[in-house]
Amino acid sequence: MSDTSKTVKSDTTKAEKTGGVVEEQSTVAPADDPTAAPVSVVDPRLLVREEGLKGYVTEFKRKVKGGELGSLPVVIGLIVIWTIFQFKNDRFLSAENLSNISFFLSATGMLAIGLVFVLLLGEIDLSVGSVSGLASTLFAVFVVDHTMNPWLSLLLTIITGVAIGALHGWFFAKIGVPAFVVTLAGFLGWNGLMLWLLGSSGTINIPSDSGPVHLLGQNSFFMDQAIIGAYVLAGLGVGSMLIGSFGEQRRRRIAGVPYRPTSEILLRVGALAVASFTAAAVLNNAAGVSNALVIFLAALVIVDFVLRRTTFGRQVFAVGGGIEAARRAGINVPMIRITVFAIAGGFAAVGGMFFAGQTASATLNAGGGNTLMLAIAAAVIGGTSLFGGRGTVWSALLGMLVIQSIQTGLDLLNMNTSIQYMITGGVLLGAVVIDSISRKSQKAAGRG
Repeated sequence: MSDTSKTVKSDTTKAEKTGGVVEEQSTVAPADDPTAAPVSVVDPRLLVREEGLKGYVTEFKRKVKGGELGSLPVVIGLIVIWTIFQFKNDRFLSAENLSNISFFLSATGMLAIGLVFVLLLGEIDLSVGSVSGLASTLFAVFVVDHTMNPWLSLLLTIITGVAIGALHGWFFAKIGVPAFVVTLAGFLGWNGLMLWLLGSSGTINIPSDSGPVHLLGQNSFFMDQAIIGAYVLAGLGVGSMLIGSFGEQRRRRIAGVPYRPTSEILLRVGALAVASFTAAAVLNNAAGVSNALVIFLAALVIVDFVLRRTTFGRQVFAVGGGIEAARRAGINVPMIRITVFAIAGGFAAVGGMFFAGQTASATLNAGGGNTLMLAIAAAVIGGTSLFGGRGTVWSALLGMLVIQSIQTGLDLLNMNTSIQYMITGGVLLGAVVIDSISRKSQKAAGRG
């Protein structure tokens, strides 16, 4: 048996012991000397798990040096923000205030979910605020002026939002008009249509018992049993992660690729359990978990699955990472672009319904003011890159937590709105700077 065969056999044995296969540990000749003896190359994920806690610490340092920061900056920022506001006003971390934060972040958060898709392409959609305002107005017109069934009105409203987004995407993908220009035109045009539908009064009051409006109101809670509902949600989240993690571990073990050890899975699930049940206990001390928050979290879970586990999601990342490479890989780039903008329009319409549920009306202010800027800021602050190809839908939640915490904290301190804008702008700039530095660090490390 040759020396090379012995090396491969030895590598195979090591890989099998650590949950890998031959492909995870192979032998290659040095690039500068093809005639030299083969050098063993080991998958770094296997080394991390072999070294235990030390390996994870080393891997964490490597990621930070390489610019792979993930959600770390926004989590640290959120802790700092909460600490400062709690020091300034001890009511900030009260159950009632945290309940208000969790409720009011959901409407703009829905817009941010749609924007995450657009940002993953490296594009922008300036129309989502106007589309959300138009959606709430259309719903009000259907229900109040035409006495249409509220749930049918909701369906037609969402379909309208999807159609508007698809129209924007068609002009961008097929005609070649820059997305910035198309959606800016949409921002102006759909806002004008909303004003025309509202008429001279500028407001259409919606009966508070109208299906979706009642469901999304501030006084509507999951299962109508606040204490039971909060803990049921926490249990569902923890249980789903536990089952999903062990299922993934089993599939990866069968496929012969690296997988998370049971100890790591239990540690992750345990951390989620602590966070989930603590949040449930805090919200129960107020009024419970609002339906708006439940629907927002459900949307995050579904969209996260679509982006990470489906062919469409991988294609979105591929197009955002490089259009020409995606095209050469056989991806229908125009269709992905149209679909992404349609999704953004649909989520904008859903966000408009959330706004209608908060006020039980459609007004001139619906989707206006700083709604668009806050939605974009939420996605970016949460960690989605403005340069495309990198991000996660959970950035919508993290970013909205930051923004809503700043707004609520400053309200408690009786600060002027101008201060809110300045601080939010500074946080947004900081997030973009971190993103830019992260990209440079990744390029320097050969992973950009």
